Amino acid sequence: QVQLVESGGGLVQPGGSLRLSCTASGFSLDRRTIGWFRQAPGGEREGVACSSSDGDLYYPDDVKGRFTISRDNAKNTAYLQMNNLKPGDTAVYFCAASSSWYPNIPDLTALYDYWGQGTQVTVSS
Repeated sequence: QVQLVESGGGLVQPGGSLRLSCTASGFSLDRRTIGWFRQAPGGEREGVACSSSDGDLYYPDDVKGRFTISRDNAKNTAYLQMNNLKPGDTAVYFCAASSSWYPNIPDLTALYDYWGQGTQVTVSS
């Protein structure tokens, strides 16, 4: 069964850090593009970090320098390290996998084949 499972979400104070994990089963992540997305209530799903299998990276400006995507192929797991979190980062976070990398539109949701169920991140004092 093909599955992506996120974990690591929770409540954190502004300025704090969280590391999200995304473990794949039923397929291998090592030749896939991995994306992390988030969706706030009433908002659209937006990409926050993407990584091709060759190491290409994408971060939008509002998270650049604060978020880091990585992967451990031996564990078939991807990670999103989030530092200096802000209330505006509050959302449900999803990981996704794609068989392709499109450098001009790496965060286009339609390009991703598999999605996790999401994990809630709340940044509040």
